[in-house]
Amino acid sequence: MEEEKKSLNFIEQIIEDDLANGLKREQIRFRFPPEPNGYLHVGHTKAICINFGLGEKYNAPVNLRFDDTNPEKEEQEFVDSIMKDVEWLGFKWDKVLYASDYFQQLYDWAVQLIKEGKAYVDEQPSEVITEQRKNPAEPGIESPYRNRPVEESLDLFERMKNGEFESGSMSLRAKIDMVSPNMNMRDPVMYRILNKPHHRTGTAWKIYPMYDWAHGESDYIEQVSHSLCSLEFENHRPLYNWYLDQVYEEGKVKNKQREFARMNVSYMITSKRKLQRLVAEGVVTGWDDPRMPTISGMRRKGFTPASIRNFIEKVGVAKRENLIEIQLLDFCVREDLNKVAKRVMAVVDPVKLVIENYPEDKEEWLETENNPEQEDAGTREVPFSREIYIEREDFKEEANNKFFRLKLGGEVRLKSAYIIKAERVEKDENGEITTIYATYDEKSKSGSGTEESLRKVKGTLHWVSAKHAIPVEVRIYNQLFTVEQPDAEKDVDFLNFINPESVTTVKGFAEPSLKEVAVGEPLQFQRIGYFTKDQDSTEDTLVFNRTVTLKDSYKPE
Repeated sequence: MEEEKKSLNFIEQIIEDDLANGLKREQIRFRFPPEPNGYLHVGHTKAICINFGLGEKYNAPVNLRFDDTNPEKEEQEFVDSIMKDVEWLGFKWDKVLYASDYFQQLYDWAVQLIKEGKAYVDEQPSEVITEQRKNPAEPGIESPYRNRPVEESLDLFERMKNGEFESGSMSLRAKIDMVSPNMNMRDPVMYRILNKPHHRTGTAWKIYPMYDWAHGESDYIEQVSHSLCSLEFENHRPLYNWYLDQVYEEGKVKNKQREFARMNVSYMITSKRKLQRLVAEGVVTGWDDPRMPTISGMRRKGFTPASIRNFIEKVGVAKRENLIEIQLLDFCVREDLNKVAKRVMAVVDPVKLVIENYPEDKEEWLETENNPEQEDAGTREVPFSREIYIEREDFKEEANNKFFRLKLGGEVRLKSAYIIKAERVEKDENGEITTIYATYDEKSKSGSGTEESLRKVKGTLHWVSAKHAIPVEVRIYNQLFTVEQPDAEKDVDFLNFINPESVTTVKGFAEPSLKEVAVGEPLQFQRIGYFTKDQDSTEDTLVFNRTVTLKDSYKPE
């Protein structure tokens, strides 16, 4: 039976139609064009996966281009982090480029537009320009400088470039249509004066191109065939095309802008400005805090590239925006970690258990599996001794028949070890259990093949040998916000919805093999959740972040 052919999404259909109408396959080129004014977040992963994914599908080059036209907010730190994020997700770019590479060409084209009577220098403050543009239902008011002589605008524009005027005192505007129902077409600003050093060009430029002018022309210079962006730029498309028409030369690829729905995920925000506020006000420890929806934060929390790419594939490419449940993201990471994470034993809320009939001076190294989902994952040995730690919640003095863990008089199997029976407990002056005393069945050792080892008991517990245990700091992360859409209400500060229990730190114990794991290595703490070693770890203190719980009620369609 032939495998069912996967249907094309609407962007793929556009490309296929273009190929059918004369676009050559070797002319296909894409780009991912972030502004380096912050760290990439989960919303950007969609644009990354779409552009680079199409590059893989059509065997076409994809440029990583930084739209660095605003020196007030852009830094090399953000450039470096973006490159690291794209690479970590598993994508390869053809070229690293910058809009600032094209500052001279953009300036020359702007001069050409002035000469053609299609641009002019305006000396009005930005507030006045905004007011004159009015609203879509009301015609705009023309600037008193709209029809100034070409030579005058050329002279002023050059002097703007040379730094003769104060920041914000003048701008260059395109002369298009002040009565257009599309506000973007009402004589948009192309250049503003900004006496700020640029992270790449230094102090060479005193004027900087606006995003709409620089973006589409950069696409054209690079001969990008399909300029894919989020839905918020849909009403910018006429301006994108107008600018392109002014410089287009016959025979070249005419880039085409098309828009897809942004990706909004519940309990997350994807506004760089708001993420910056979280960092600046100390709500989080930095851009890579594991509670942040940044790619670097997700990486630090323990997400894998495969889980994020699979998430984007499940979300799909749509034309209409909707809110994606965070449970789908958790499902995807859980699904991938189940395949790749090594199973280890750690106890995060320990209580001591003493096996009274186990020899005091004896210790064993017991074989246990690394990952039952991987045939070639192999096994390792874990130490076992008379005193062990188990989870406090895994023991009750009294419990009904539905409690399949350890209770007084009851039996459980210790993972990869023996069957034990709880006999008595010791408590402190507050009635808190300090020690559980148990006995073990010497012949019930897992994998020994004895009749006793094959005996079935309902519960299996993880454990750590007290003699060999290494202390660990475990950070239990939960959602940063208490509501699905923390920034949905314009009149309410989104910080009001910060979850006070977004992170809880506990001290526990782990098997000694965890000393050897690398930062970022995926692990499953058996019966607890998926974790990864954090960069804050030291030789004396190992720190582990919880990525996601073991199970969830989410059911994918």
